[in-house]
Parts: sequence; C-alpha cells; structure tokens
Amino acid sequence: MSCNSDTERAAAASASQSSSSPLLTSQDHQSAASPAAEVAEPPVFDSSSSIVTNSEDNPSPPSTELEIPIGWPPDGKLSLNWIRNLMSVFDWASRNIEPTQLPDVFPVEVFDSLVLCASKILHKEPNCVAIDNLGSESTVVVVGDLHGQLHDLLFLLHDAGFPSENRFFVFNGDYVDRGAWGLESFLILLAWKVFFPRSVYLLRGNHESKYCTSVYGFEKEVLTKYSDRGKHVYRKCLGCFEGLPLASIVGKHVYTAHGGIFRHMPATPKRSKGKKNRKIAFSPEPSSLSIGSFEELNKARRSVLDPPWEGSNLIPGDVLWSDPSMTPGLSPNKERGIGLLWGPDCTDNFLKKFQLKLIIRSHEGPDAREKRPGLGGMDEGYTIDHIVESGKLITLFSAPDYPQFQGTEERYRNKGAYIVLGPPNFDNPVFHSFEAITPRPKANAFYNFEEVIDSDEELDLASMVTSP
Repeated sequence: MSCNSDTERAAAASASQSSSSPLLTSQDHQSAASPAAEVAEPPVFDSSSSIVTNSEDNPSPPSTELEIPIGWPPDGKLSLNWIRNLMSVFDWASRNIEPTQLPDVFPVEVFDSLVLCASKILHKEPNCVAIDNLGSESTVVVVGDLHGQLHDLLFLLHDAGFPSENRFFVFNGDYVDRGAWGLESFLILLAWKVFFPRSVYLLRGNHESKYCTSVYGFEKEVLTKYSDRGKHVYRKCLGCFEGLPLASIVGKHVYTAHGGIFRHMPATPKRSKGKKNRKIAFSPEPSSLSIGSFEELNKARRSVLDPPWEGSNLIPGDVLWSDPSMTPGLSPNKERGIGLLWGPDCTDNFLKKFQLKLIIRSHEGPDAREKRPGLGGMDEGYTIDHIVESGKLITLFSAPDYPQFQGTEERYRNKGAYIVLGPPNFDNPVFHSFEAITPRPKANAFYNFEEVIDSDEELDLASMVTSP
C-alpha cells in the first residue's frame, strides 16, 4: 500500500491554503431537518442540505456533487479533494440514510485501507510526540473531546481552517462514544492524519478503549453500521486506538494530554525463580506518589486495550484518566478509581520541572464539572483551572451541547471550544468558543443513556483488561 509523499502533500497544502471555498454547502437550517431519503441509484449526490456554519446569516454557496460510494485511490495516496468528499459524504449520509447503509457509501475495503495506512503511522510515533517543526507563520490548533458529534467537528475544521503545512492540529482524544457518529468522526481524523502526518496529531483519550466503547455506545454503533462485518471493523478500531500517542509537547513550553500529568514509577522488584523473571505487580503507596519524568512516559506501554488501574504500567492510565483539583498534593483519583488527582502545587511543580508554561488537557465536560466543587463549569468550552507562578492549567472541551443524548429534560447547552497557539513561543492560548450546530440530524443512541451515568465515574474497573 502506498501513502502520500511529502512532495504531494506539500502541493496539496498549497492548494488548501489558497482555496477560499468552504468545505460543504450551507443552507437554511430547516432544510437539514428534512425526512431521510433512500440512497439514489446514481453514485452522485447533491450536498445542498449540508451545514458547516453556525450562522444563518452567511450566504449559501453553490451545491457540490459527491462521489459515492467512496473508493480508495488506485495509487493509495489521499488528496485534499478525497478528504473533502469524505467529510461531505459523511455529513450527507447522517441526514439522508439509515446507519445500516453506511457500508453502501463507505465500503469496508476502504475502511481497511484507511485504518491500515493510519495505524502504520501512529504506531511509529512515541508516547509523547514533539511538535517542534514550527515556523514564524505556523499556528497550532488544540482540540478537546469530540464524542461523535460529527457536525460540530465539521464546523470546527471549517472555522479553524483545514490542516496544512503551517496549520497544525493536536486532538486530545475522546473521538468516540455517546454521540451517534463516532466512527465517521474518527475516520475523518485518520484521513487527515494520513494526508498530513507531520501536521495532525491524534492523542488517545480514555474512551479510546475496549471498556468505555462497550459501555458508552461506540461498539454498538460499529456493529449496527457494519452488521456482519461489524466485529471486524470494531477490532480494527481497537487496534488503531492502541497506536494513538498519549501526549504532546507543542513548541517548547506546552504539554497536552487527555487527562493530565502522571506519576513516577519506582523500580519494580523481580522474582528470582521460575523460567522468567516476572515482574511483581504493585501500586505505589499514596504517600510515595511523585511526578514522573518524560523518559518514564515514553517507556510506558501504551498498546493495551484498557490502561491498567493497578500493576506496574500505571502511567497510561494516569495520562488518560487523571483530573485536577483545588486541593494541594498528588493522590489517587478515588472518584474515578483510576489515575490521579493533582492540586495547583503539582501543576506548578510539573511546569517548573520541565520548563513548561502551559498544560492543556480535556476529559471533563459539563456533566463531570457539575460534580467538581471549586472548579469552573464548562459553559464556554474551557476553564482555566490553575494559575500558578510557572504558568496555567487549562481544561478544553470541544463538544458543544453535550451530551448528544441526555436523560434529563434540562440540557447543559454548553459551548465547545478550541485553542489556537501562535508564534513566537506558542504558549499564549487564544480561545475560540462556538455553539452546537442545530438542529442535529435525528438519530438513535447506541447506548442506554437514561441508565448509564453521565460522567465516567463509578466505573466497573474490575471488568477492564488489566494485563500488566
């Protein structure tokens, strides 16, 4: 299989930056709520019911034709037009066909090719990716939780501008679960990763795991959409999740991760008997907890379906599940049962220790923040949780009007947000909040949202895979 060369990507990047035409067409919001239609026989469709803007004041550009079903390029090299068509087709499909018809527009063979190509790139990246090829014209867009809210993702990409050689993207994970279009959202980001592997960075969230996807809907979503091939597609997604890096360093002064900071893991004693010196699984006592090093982070084993909550490989769980607190110190995260809680003093120590100025993490939406006294709500899509001598800690959440399916009549109606970091130091965050795209296409939930708790607390961690 062939993937894109740097020369071809550079040419496409130039075309992307010079193009002023929007991704999709924008029509009156009412037209987007039209009843679902059957898939037409000719493999070309009109995308006039698509939405990419949050304002009805913007004029509607001419409709564009879509190429359906989507095929894998004969030479195996993605183009900007291919990705634009992919986004438009997924948007169109969400409004006009049943979920079970997705294979008619995105065949499993194309899925296999995309995931294979992306996985080859992702598995070669370190646990903590360094985004340091930044210039005077570069910007870095940091994105928080998306949770399968396809139309808000499409708006965000249109609003922030597509990835390019000078416009970098760092996604902090949680692409799937809860929302109805987790698969489509994840595939769009994989396509951008394949096209711009050095400009797009996809980090892992706690929901990119076997356990969470079995509880919060992604597994059922995939099985529903691909029916008899659903198990195959789901397994491929899990394998891809295992390859997602855990964290990033932007420039020299910004650390991003889904959950947050991580612990130091003391040297593990070994057994002296037996065919192999097997490591003894243990968890450091809370009193001995201290901040870990980036060397330890990069040595941690991320290729696990579910990050362990006990044993000797705790760093992935810390990075994906930890939360900030207003209480000083570093302690086990008893509310979630995995990861850490850390106070402002730990933020200051972490920043100072690694000569950083900013931590951008995600992981907490309006439902979680409702239960966190002392920390700000998620009304604007972000909060500044710690302001310390060495810098700041920010929580960023990019899924507006979350969750898509809510068991209570009163919705949170939060905004989503993304952050833009610019030269020269890329450590001064500019916040961009946005409302949800409305109305959302009608869809059914893929999990029992009325019974499953809103936030990721009180999890049945004993059922998680805990191989050390």
